[in-house]
Amino acid sequence: MRVEEAKYLAKKIMMAGEIPLLVGHFGVGKTDIARDIARETERKLIILVLSQMEPGDLIGLPARTEEKTVFLKPDWWPESGDTILFLDEINRAHRSVRNAIMQLLVDRRIHNHILPEGTWIMAAMNPPEEEYDQADLITDPAFISRFFILEVNPDVSEWLEWAEKNNVSKEVRDFIRDYPEFLFSERSLSLRTSLKPSPRSWYKLSNVLKTLTDDEKEKYGYVIAAGIVGPEAAKAFYDSFFQRVKIPSVESVLFDGKIENLEDIHAANTLVLRIVDFLSKVDVRTLERHLDDVSKNLVRLSEIMPKESFYGVLRFLVDEAQKEGEKSWIFDKILEKMLEREDMRKMVNEL
Repeated sequence: MRVEEAKYLAKKIMMAGEIPLLVGHFGVGKTDIARDIARETERKLIILVLSQMEPGDLIGLPARTEEKTVFLKPDWWPESGDTILFLDEINRAHRSVRNAIMQLLVDRRIHNHILPEGTWIMAAMNPPEEEYDQADLITDPAFISRFFILEVNPDVSEWLEWAEKNNVSKEVRDFIRDYPEFLFSERSLSLRTSLKPSPRSWYKLSNVLKTLTDDEKEKYGYVIAAGIVGPEAAKAFYDSFFQRVKIPSVESVLFDGKIENLEDIHAANTLVLRIVDFLSKVDVRTLERHLDDVSKNLVRLSEIMPKESFYGVLRFLVDEAQKEGEKSWIFDKILEKMLEREDMRKMVNEL
């Protein structure tokens, strides 16, 4: 998203008491976003470059009293609530440092020191790519689920406007205007793909949605949701919320053959996730009772759904049929009936 959009949404997220995480390549303006928000809201900005810190810098040094040991406040600790605490370079921070800030993210405190009421927290990082020096890849879902992820990419017209306001030389501005491909290298930001919905993430999404008008929900609803529950759940939520694409229930698809509205790749992928989840949880007797219908309707689904989406269902069936579980035989039976079709056999061979 554009820098101005990221700034706008980051402010909304913090107003709701949640934490935005700006993900973008170096030089796109992540720190400038924090500075702008601080200036516009008349807040003090405290920047913690986590890659340059150790756990002791975050939790403070121990001191001994007459009866017990206490931790002194670190020198950066906010003195009032009109503050933005900006946690920069969390991807370059050592795992021990990320562990140290976990309590700050969860409880807004470290040891016996509680953040002043009203303090805003935001964070920033580079994408999880090999070209960046990263102490540890962030793979802990409990850590990443504390944030709303906002992926930031520069926009040429936006940058040119900023450049003129900030006295960037005319030669540079003219060059970028004529050759916009040299402003930045287009690379994907892949962190969002690891996001999964959870009860906590839906609660956090609700907090932010309460701060948005209906027009803002229409414009930013998907971006906000994708940053906390992941793109597929966000697409399903957004389409359901605005009645754009009604995704059929799993039972109506598998048992009754009511298959429609699957031309949209996001709708198809959402249905795949729901089918896999349903088949993972449904009891064997139900599947056995509907064996012929499920097999037949899955074949029909393969004819309507984009092939790359249906591969997700097929791969699940093949994997489950090969496992030594109590339900493996029923998945094997479903596959056996489906593979009576030559096109199904061909798809399985392509897996």
